[in-house]
Amino acid sequence: MRTSGSTRGSGGWWGRKTTPGKVETYTRWSFHFFALIEVGAVGLPLFAQVGADVAGWLAVLVTVHALLCSATASRALDWTRGRRAQPVRLLWFLGAVTALIAVVAVVLGERSPDDNQVQAAATTLLVGVLSFGTGTLTLGVRGRRQVLAVVAGVVGGTLLLQLPLGVAAPAALVTAVIVLIAGGGLAFTAVFSVWLLDAVYELDEARETRARLAVAEERLRFGRDLHDVMGRNLSVIALKSELAVQLARRGRAEAVEQMIEVQRIARESQREVRDVVRGYREAALDVELAGAQGVLTAAGIECEVTGEAAGLPSEVQSALGWVVREATTNVLRHGNAGRCAVAVRVAEGSVVLTVENDGAKAVDRGIGGSGGGTGSGGGGAGLVGLRERLTAVGGDLEAGAVDDDRFRVRATVPLPAVAGGVAS
Repeated sequence: MRTSGSTRGSGGWWGRKTTPGKVETYTRWSFHFFALIEVGAVGLPLFAQVGADVAGWLAVLVTVHALLCSATASRALDWTRGRRAQPVRLLWFLGAVTALIAVVAVVLGERSPDDNQVQAAATTLLVGVLSFGTGTLTLGVRGRRQVLAVVAGVVGGTLLLQLPLGVAAPAALVTAVIVLIAGGGLAFTAVFSVWLLDAVYELDEARETRARLAVAEERLRFGRDLHDVMGRNLSVIALKSELAVQLARRGRAEAVEQMIEVQRIARESQREVRDVVRGYREAALDVELAGAQGVLTAAGIECEVTGEAAGLPSEVQSALGWVVREATTNVLRHGNAGRCAVAVRVAEGSVVLTVENDGAKAVDRGIGGSGGGTGSGGGGAGLVGLRERLTAVGGDLEAGAVDDDRFRVRATVPLPAVAGGVAS
């Protein structure tokens, strides 16, 4: 079994990314790929439509525009994630370059009104540059009105640019409609991509918040129980101690009786605190199994639970219940899991609990720590605590990566050592 540390080393660049990081990388490179699409769909066909000299210059313009769109998209995505200021100057510069190339395209078409190839090249250049420019510009604005204003401005500018340069009104209108469809489609793609990226990050933050709230709620519960137990007893101890001091100053023998009562209450308080801590540390296995399935399912993780905890000694259930609790918490907090399987099996005088899930590259930051499978050193505090609880009942724990994607926690507790020879 490989350790979790080796999993991090073998995961690669993509494997080490979180789910939001993967979605962001995919989104970012999708817009970079649009630059290749623009060059291939707009720039290369020019060589088949006009002369090589003219096509070469036009292809250079398209390439410059595509690279500028790619750079603007990268800066705009950084802005949407709050990593840099809005690239206002770059957006204006992209708009100016787009308008300039559009003017070149219209002039090119008007200079050769009888050449269908040139007309086709001019239309391809005009529509392509305006469409890709519109989609990129919408990445740099927020809100429905701003996006609609960008699309409407480009479409209106297409009409206003063509009509004064002598383009027939029907032809100008058709071109504007094509720009509306193509540019609007790319604008919708850009807006939806940003929305999806924001949603993924928000869901990831919500999952982390839910895990922190669960821990905080458990701490509050323990604090309330401890306050209920200790509050009254400490008040009584304070009052009786004060009374004993007053009696002792007066030389009265009742001071000794009061201090004896203080000792009794202190010992009773110790017992009650131990009871609270014992109840806090005990975890019923059947309850933890049902809770793990419910929590993981609610988090969108498919969870399968097999086996039953009925008939197992309470000490075994408590120890294994903590294994389920810790493993589930780490899947929620650190994992990118899509599926988790929990199995309880009694065989050969031992009970074996296995918690296995995918998303191992993220989970190894949690319960697995750096200690790996069965090593005694290293590891996180959760792993150390689980081993201590299992050692107390004669059990052992294995935690580590099964392969590049799966992570397994396996706890084994011998029944005869705890339950006085309970058979399987």
